[in-house]
Amino acid sequence: MMTTGELTARHLVELYLERIEAVDKNGPKVSSVIETNPDALTIASSLDQERRIGKTHGPLHGIPILIKDNIDTHDRMQTTSGSLALEGHIAPSDAFIVKKLRSAGAVILGKANLSEWANFRGKHSVSGWSSRGGLARNPYVLDRSACGSSSGSAVAVAANLCVAAIGTETDGSIICPSQTNSIVGIKPTLGLWSRSGIIPIAHSQDTAGPMARTVADAAILLGTLTGVDEQDSATKPSKERAFKDYTQFLDENGFKGARIGVARKMTGTNKRIIKIFESCLDAMKRMGAVIVDPADVSDPNKFGKTEMEVLHHEFKADLNKYLASTKAPVRTLAEIIKFNEKNKDRVMPYFGQEHMEAAQKKGSLDEKKYRDALAKNHRLTRKEGIDKTMRTHKLDAIVAPSGGPSWIIDLINGDTIGWEIESASPAAVAGYPNITVPAGYIFGLPVGISFFAKAWQEPILIRLAYAFEQATKIRKPPEFLTTANLKL
Repeated sequence: MMTTGELTARHLVELYLERIEAVDKNGPKVSSVIETNPDALTIASSLDQERRIGKTHGPLHGIPILIKDNIDTHDRMQTTSGSLALEGHIAPSDAFIVKKLRSAGAVILGKANLSEWANFRGKHSVSGWSSRGGLARNPYVLDRSACGSSSGSAVAVAANLCVAAIGTETDGSIICPSQTNSIVGIKPTLGLWSRSGIIPIAHSQDTAGPMARTVADAAILLGTLTGVDEQDSATKPSKERAFKDYTQFLDENGFKGARIGVARKMTGTNKRIIKIFESCLDAMKRMGAVIVDPADVSDPNKFGKTEMEVLHHEFKADLNKYLASTKAPVRTLAEIIKFNEKNKDRVMPYFGQEHMEAAQKKGSLDEKKYRDALAKNHRLTRKEGIDKTMRTHKLDAIVAPSGGPSWIIDLINGDTIGWEIESASPAAVAGYPNITVPAGYIFGLPVGISFFAKAWQEPILIRLAYAFEQATKIRKPPEFLTTANLKL
């Protein structure tokens, strides 16, 4: 429509801003957008002018994208990670992936709400809540959690408040909200996208990734933001492994001859989830896949404690390094803790900051306990985990339910996830790619299926996810139900 002149970027931005006002701020009030870009219309008009003279920057030219509020933008928008401790903070420069977005002609529509500090503040957190942005709600059933930490990004995509969004993940923060809000989420290989200019948790697991309503849209965004960043050494291996265009791997016949391993221990015991998952496996068989069942990987319980040891150590080191490079109102983790305590009525009305306090007590990254924990995590999830399973069974990918139906929001007790499924953790800890696609609904609440594999296998996973999506066409838009309709 833009190519033919039927639609301009400015008009599209106007429509999305109107919808954000109607759906996010009023109406159902899903609170997924923490701030809109005051320059969005001006940027869109400039991009329209470029199009009129025959200059376009690719498939994202004039397309409105929301980005999570822990990603730096050097403009009139704040970057706060949802925290009042960083209120008023203007980043000194764009994050690397934001520079990529701008050069691709995307319109950064605004910043998405998130679980404060990417859900790494308190042990009894409420996913989707931040002291600056309030509570993001699931558009399928409004009294249910949107999951986190990329809750706002997922909700905005699901509710059609943007074309696509960017989230970040350390362990499940793209996969969980994507599956809980019935969208496509890609957690890339660590290093496929740069992390510079993103408020960190842990450099050994952090990555940003695309969130969209279709695999094709997610693939477009994925390829646009790849590239080697001199400020992030993890991106160096991507020079030989990344693609600028992942849409070339969209193949409706992608399952023909593919060997798919079933992470059977990750399916849990919920009969409704298992029924949905089995129907997904049947669909793959019909499309020509060879199903290897079981093909299990590392039990997250084996590395759960050492993962937290790594996260606490790296959070302190990485966050202090990030803050030191800014002119933020707080410049260290210790100062954040003091601010939160001083302003606890506004910042901590529902849950505390136990993770921050635990991280502050950790020493340097030279400590043997940290180095041993990191080595154990990588051994269990890589060499003895995903790599071993795929090599033993000669697999193209491993599949598991992404999670279960969302839980009721509980501001008193915090998140009460009743799932037995932790399929996001092995790939997250390993730094390997993971894609979730809508798989079904339980009483109107979305459930997803995850495809994950070894490092740099995004082309294969996109091929499989797209084939599954096109064959099943499961996703349906949200209806903003007040509570679950148990008669569905």
